[in-house]
This record gives sequence, C-alpha cells and structure tokens, in this order.
Amino acid sequence: MTSRYDRAITVFSPDGHLFQVEYAQEAVKKGSTAVGIRGTNIVVLGVEKKSVAKLQDERTVRKICALDDHVCMAFAGLTADARVVINRARVECQSHKLTVGDPVTVEYVTRFIATLKQANAIGQSAKTVREFLEKNYTEDAIASDSEAIKLAIRALLEVVQSGGKNIELAIIRRNQPLKMFSAKEIELQVTAIEKEKEETEKKKSKKTA
Repeated sequence: MTSRYDRAITVFSPDGHLFQVEYAQEAVKKGSTAVGIRGTNIVVLGVEKKSVAKLQDERTVRKICALDDHVCMAFAGLTADARVVINRARVECQSHKLTVGDPVTVEYVTRFIATLKQANAIGQSAKTVREFLEKNYTEDAIASDSEAIKLAIRALLEVVQSGGKNIELAIIRRNQPLKMFSAKEIELQVTAIEKEKEETEKKKSKKTA
C-alpha cells in the first residue's frame, strides 16, 4: 500500500505521511552522531567516526567538509548520499559568488540544501547528546574557544565508547578557513577532559566522606 506514495518527496499518503522523508530520517538515525556547538567566537563541529579497515586511508573517510572558505558542514548519514549534496552545495556557493559578488550566507546555503533533501542530519544517539547539551550548554561553557571545543568533545564522549580515536573534529572562526583537528590533538583534548572529570569526582568523594 505504501509503495504508491513513496516515489517522491512531494507525494503525501492519505494519512499525511511523506514516506520518502521518513525513510531518509530513519537512515540518518542509524548514522554517526554529529554535534555542533556555537561558541562566542567559534563554531565547533564534532562527529563520531567509525573504525576504518586496515587497508583504508583514514583521510578518505570524512564526515566534516568545507562548502566555502567560511561555511562547513557535518553529516550523519551515508557518505555516498552526502557527497551528492556536498558537491551541489559547493557549486551553488561558487555560482552565488560569481553572480552576486559576495560569498553565501549560512542561511542561504542551508535553504539551498533543504530544497535538495528534506531530512534532518541528527544521527544515532542524538537524544543522549541533546539531553547532555540541554544540561551543560551555558554561557560559561562557551565563554572561550577552548571551552567550546571541550563541550563538543564531552558531548560526543557521552556516546562514543572508544575515546578520541573515533572522534572527528573541526572548528571555524570568523574570516578564517576550516581547521580539522588531527588524531593527536583530539586525543590530547580527551585526556585533559578525562583528567578534569577524575579530579571533580575526587573532590565530590572527599565532600561526601
């Protein structure tokens, strides 16, 4: 019965469902967890990175990419599907710059991508991450660039079991290009966070003793 109504994203079923959109959302939910943090002077994107095969180059498996010098995105679903959207968005960014003379705004490119795909980019365990951010996203937590970066990593560590080696991280600042963190840089951040966590737990245990 549903096959009659799932052939296009603009066809509604009799009970009001857009099956194509719902299928896409279910596929994204099974993908890697992605989180975005907007700090005072920085935007941090973090993604849960799946383990790669021994013969596969890690650099070929990216969940964070630049669309323009000042715009980047993270995706949670299938890489093959995302690559189509990324390429279309990059072409649109360049066309806009050639036509108008100014770079695209984030709002413009977001609207453009939404016309191509009407699915949310949320990912697996997104509920856990959202609940963590609802409790911990405060002005103090994003007061500095380093604190915003730590918050993004802490959010991902809520769902990533194997620590820093399975985290992909990137930051972008105003008038600066996208910066991807190396595995070593991420591991150093994770180690510092774990150390802070241990010290906090020790202080709590002393108070209760």
